[in-house]
Amino acid sequence: MVQHNGFSLLQPAGKFPEYRRLPDHVMHDLGLEAFCQALSDDVRERRIITNILSQITDDADVAAYRRQVFADILRLPDLRKTMMQLFDKIQFMKDFSSMHKTSDEELGLWHLFHRLDDLDGYIRTVEAMRDCLSDERIASEGLISLRDHITGLYEDACFAEMKKDIAAMKIKASDVQSVTLGINVNERFEAVSMGLVSVNRKPFKKSGIVSNFADAIASKDRLRDTPDWEGDMHYQLIDSEDKRGVLDYMKNEAGLLAVQSSFATNAREKSTIVNAMTDGAVSGSTFYLDTVVNKMLSTLVKKLRDTLTKYANTAIVSVSGLVPEFIYYIRCAEFISGLMEKGCVFCEAQPETEGGTSMQARGFYNLRLAMSTEDVSGIVPNDLTFDKEHTVYILTGANRGGKTTITQAVGQLFVLAQGGLFVPAESFRYVPCDCIYTHFPADEDKTMDLGRLGEECVRFREIFSQSTEKSLLLLNETFSTTSFEEGYYIARDSVKALLTKPVRTIYNTHMHKLGEDAAELTRESTGAGAASLIMRTEDGKRSFKVALAQPEGSSYARDIAEKYGVTYDMLVGGEQI
Repeated sequence: MVQHNGFSLLQPAGKFPEYRRLPDHVMHDLGLEAFCQALSDDVRERRIITNILSQITDDADVAAYRRQVFADILRLPDLRKTMMQLFDKIQFMKDFSSMHKTSDEELGLWHLFHRLDDLDGYIRTVEAMRDCLSDERIASEGLISLRDHITGLYEDACFAEMKKDIAAMKIKASDVQSVTLGINVNERFEAVSMGLVSVNRKPFKKSGIVSNFADAIASKDRLRDTPDWEGDMHYQLIDSEDKRGVLDYMKNEAGLLAVQSSFATNAREKSTIVNAMTDGAVSGSTFYLDTVVNKMLSTLVKKLRDTLTKYANTAIVSVSGLVPEFIYYIRCAEFISGLMEKGCVFCEAQPETEGGTSMQARGFYNLRLAMSTEDVSGIVPNDLTFDKEHTVYILTGANRGGKTTITQAVGQLFVLAQGGLFVPAESFRYVPCDCIYTHFPADEDKTMDLGRLGEECVRFREIFSQSTEKSLLLLNETFSTTSFEEGYYIARDSVKALLTKPVRTIYNTHMHKLGEDAAELTRESTGAGAASLIMRTEDGKRSFKVALAQPEGSSYARDIAEKYGVTYDMLVGGEQI
């Protein structure tokens, strides 16, 4: 997920925090699985987004760094559009360029020309990305650092200089009529290395290769002091019928071709030099020039192409590695921007280090509810605080009164905020959690061996052993699959244990007596506090508002009795359901 090449949009440079992955069932329990599904139609993009959101760390600096990057991307739709176009171009070039061609075809000059086109496209893409990130409205540390990072890559790879070279070298393959190669020889006239001198529009003139060679080695005046080609070289095609005679003559004379040095003067150009011996161009004898030249030319072009590829990869591989991180921010920004246009309220979360208050949420609501509601004006926002006196909330209330919705919403706030995203609330201050645990009812097929209560107990013990005071624990109807007496006994001990950690907890339950015991449980604890939280009813109607208060008693049982017509009045008086 996070880049290890020295730069990432997900964490500040020099930061190496510990990440913990949220299990798949946690994302599902919190309704965030549906959120990730809604962000993109592309399966790969959804996987990227899910992986980033589900990897969390309690490092407040990481959360703040991400939030700044997201704020820029959310605020600048033009930047989102341009970057996506550049990413599509990069992917297209990676899919269809000749950079990674691995066929068994013998490499030729036309591959070099295609490679030059590829490299030119990569350079222009890097330049466009650098220019896009030069927008003066960008304020985040992450995007400013990315701009500097790309500028540094551009300069280190000598792209500006290489652009000029490419412009000069980009010629049509059909224009190439000849290639001038310089061959370095030792004192025995054995070929030791070769370099590319020039690519020419005109063919060489035919002449007697033997006489030219003899003249070259017989006269000191014909030995050249420089390797530059003056344009008047001649050569002789070696026809198959007289090839043996010519080669035999050259072997007897211990000769080779006219002396030409390579043009290598710096590190980049040196990589285009071909060593005749190590590349297998000369096997036992350096005099079979047809084999030598063909082999050397093919190897030379390959080396030159590989050199260009190396410089392209210096920037492109580094930049393309950031594409998944950009995709995450861009898709989330597009979706949240759409919800804001719909009327939903979002805010920048404020991560903090350890303090007396570990969460203060104002006007928050369930994101999944907003996604599925056309008229969001009817959504009821709520306030909630985690602090020393309110570490474990025992949440009770009427059936279908919003208990699960509130429980999910609290978990959503932490996941989205620690992912750097704006959160569905008017304001949100929080100490990041090291992990989020959910204990929601399991499917029937997962409880066959242990029974439902046994499965709940095993799962809760695992969660408790892994949680810390930095964690967030969300319990939904835990231990409710047995009788009230048995469930209450287990639940009370569990809350007492949670207060010893102490781990931030919302325990959503129908066991009203557990809520009534909150004050007593607080007195028995060593500093952390339990509090009774209810879904308030007003005039017998659900308000979907939470409040710190004692449980409303038989409200749940009364609702169920009225729903199914089993109150005394309905049974005896014949009232209709």
